[in-house]
Amino acid sequence: MASVAVPAAGGRAMVSVFDGTRQPYSDSSPILITVTDGNQHVVSRDFHDSPNTMFTGLPVFDNLGDNYTFIASADGYKDAGFTPVKIAPNVVQPVNLMLLPKSNAFNFAPATWDNLGAAKPKTQALIAAGAANNTAAAARYSDLEDRNDGQILACLLNITTAMDQIHLPQGSPLDYVKALIWEFDGDSAMAQDRFYGWADPAIIDQLEQAKLQGEFVDAPVVLHPGATRSYKQIEFGEANVQLTFHENDRLAIGSLNCVKIEPDIDYFRNPVNHLLLEVAVNAFGSLTDPRVVYALRWIAGQRAGIPEFDPLYTIVKA
Repeated sequence: MASVAVPAAGGRAMVSVFDGTRQPYSDSSPILITVTDGNQHVVSRDFHDSPNTMFTGLPVFDNLGDNYTFIASADGYKDAGFTPVKIAPNVVQPVNLMLLPKSNAFNFAPATWDNLGAAKPKTQALIAAGAANNTAAAARYSDLEDRNDGQILACLLNITTAMDQIHLPQGSPLDYVKALIWEFDGDSAMAQDRFYGWADPAIIDQLEQAKLQGEFVDAPVVLHPGATRSYKQIEFGEANVQLTFHENDRLAIGSLNCVKIEPDIDYFRNPVNHLLLEVAVNAFGSLTDPRVVYALRWIAGQRAGIPEFDPLYTIVKA
């Protein structure tokens, strides 16, 4: 007589831990994983030697108690976590987390000019816009690696990669940006948390449509001097793209009367968290860190089940 499968009690979650190279964590230090339910009760807190750990029998409450938090820690690494993870009976919830070394460095070896053209032709074309020739474009791209310890280049790759993953009614936001503003001083300077450029004004109508579809919301412009409107992606809990426009600043590119655009990525989706935490931190001289954005956006994308966030560079131990 055939055996009858018995449903597993409680919920399940597979926690997989990766490092800054987006490969499974392989350091000798064990991983401390803390599992907390929505009632703020610690369900599990223990060390694990494998980058992949299955948790079973997680209590299910059929209420907000099912919104679990998973946090991974390891000696020499910054903590990483995700919440909420909705736990349900007989469902394995994947939770992919990224641990970055506390002492780290950007590895731009995978992000050569040629590799950029092969993997991200839109980004390469944007960087090349206005350059005298391909050699000049490649040179100014390479120069970014040496500015501000590589943080400006990491920011540029983070934001353009994220913009290209957004689906507007027609194309992606990156399709509408026609040129970058190559300044390193002043109000339009490239920085570790944003860049400025010139965009086809048709992008504004596309974002208005995306707002009606619940993919973007209006964002305050008070924190962006000279801005006239701003839109914030709300797909993820963290590391959403914000697109801010300075419509009084225009530049003719071909037949287009382009508008000045200011893209950035916030740590937090909740505007209160953004104002109280990220902006307060920035006010004291610590701008949004592209390394944190890299990890948060990768984790958020993994949780959402979209193609991997791959800005070409990686983060390695210093």
